[in-house]
Amino acid sequence: MRRALAASVAALAVALAGCGGGDSKSTSDAPASGKTTTTEVKVVRAVGGGDFDPAAIYQRDAPSVVTITSVFNEGAGQGSGFVISRDGEVVTNAHVVTDGEGSSLKKAKNVYVQFADGNQLDAKIVGYDPNADVGLIKVDPGDVALRPLPLGDSSRIAVGEPVAAIGSPFGEEQSLSVGVVSALNRSIDALTGFPINDAIQTDAAINRGNSGGPLLDAEGRVLGINSQIRSSSGSGSGVGFAVSVNTVKRSVEQLREEGTVHYAFLGVSTQDVYPQLGERFKLGTDRGAWVQEVSKGGPADKGGLRGSNGKRVRFQAQAYEEGGDVIVAAAGKPVRSGEDLSTALAPLRPGQEAQITIVRDGKRKAVTVRLAERPKDAGP
Repeated sequence: MRRALAASVAALAVALAGCGGGDSKSTSDAPASGKTTTTEVKVVRAVGGGDFDPAAIYQRDAPSVVTITSVFNEGAGQGSGFVISRDGEVVTNAHVVTDGEGSSLKKAKNVYVQFADGNQLDAKIVGYDPNADVGLIKVDPGDVALRPLPLGDSSRIAVGEPVAAIGSPFGEEQSLSVGVVSALNRSIDALTGFPINDAIQTDAAINRGNSGGPLLDAEGRVLGINSQIRSSSGSGSGVGFAVSVNTVKRSVEQLREEGTVHYAFLGVSTQDVYPQLGERFKLGTDRGAWVQEVSKGGPADKGGLRGSNGKRVRFQAQAYEEGGDVIVAAAGKPVRSGEDLSTALAPLRPGQEAQITIVRDGKRKAVTVRLAERPKDAGP
């Protein structure tokens, strides 16, 4: 199965207002019999109290969700976004306003934002963060009164919590889908090949064109940016992913200040340690991030961290490389997995030093590394 970015792309020959998923067929909402159908919207109880009322969420928050059309040299793409400030700031996905990946990433030549009332404005790209798939654009609202969506706290989300997604799937502007939080702490691929941790999985329908739209809780607070789908066909199959709002906040803060986002780089490839694995390879710990590879000349290499000895051994249907250090703490925080390592280093900037605690040959050891700037590509 593959994950697909949830922005739709069309050729320049398609009118900008209508480019929304060239791979979808046009269908009619009317039943073949000609009879009308009635949809019942149920109000359910949300996690932590309060009612989850999709109709009320849509009426209140849909006007703050926009359709974004980006023009490139060889085509145009369409996605979604949402207003976060009264002076015209709009958040979307980086892949909605850029083309390509890694070092070949290029921003759109022109970006247009269409509001729920049909008004369309030129937008300026303030900046984009390919490592978190977050883009920040800005329009001049003039006399138009904008209502920013409040940003929630993704660390307080519970699996099973009802959520609503608003966006423009297949170019169908202002579309609502509802579902629940299916899982937390998922890892999805960034435009650089590095992982985006702390992603939210949902069964709310996410399709091409939904990219950049908000995933909302019962109170209308943004929990994340709808970003990717897992599918073999390119359409939603009940498994969508949103970049968590706490990740988005970090990106937006730096994009406002600098127009770019800096990520600290350690330069290791790791495998998660669990008790049986630790016992089988006599790692001296039952949890941690087991270093399999160290980037030559990178911060970890210069700091003395060791990767594997190159000997591959299969255990429980997976191959591992022996001999590497196990990282059990970083920057003062415990590390039980590779995701923990990324989370611990996320607040640090390139050039800062970090103390890394490792287990080597059954003994704990502290090493200090000077972090570097993350490269534009994760590499092979």
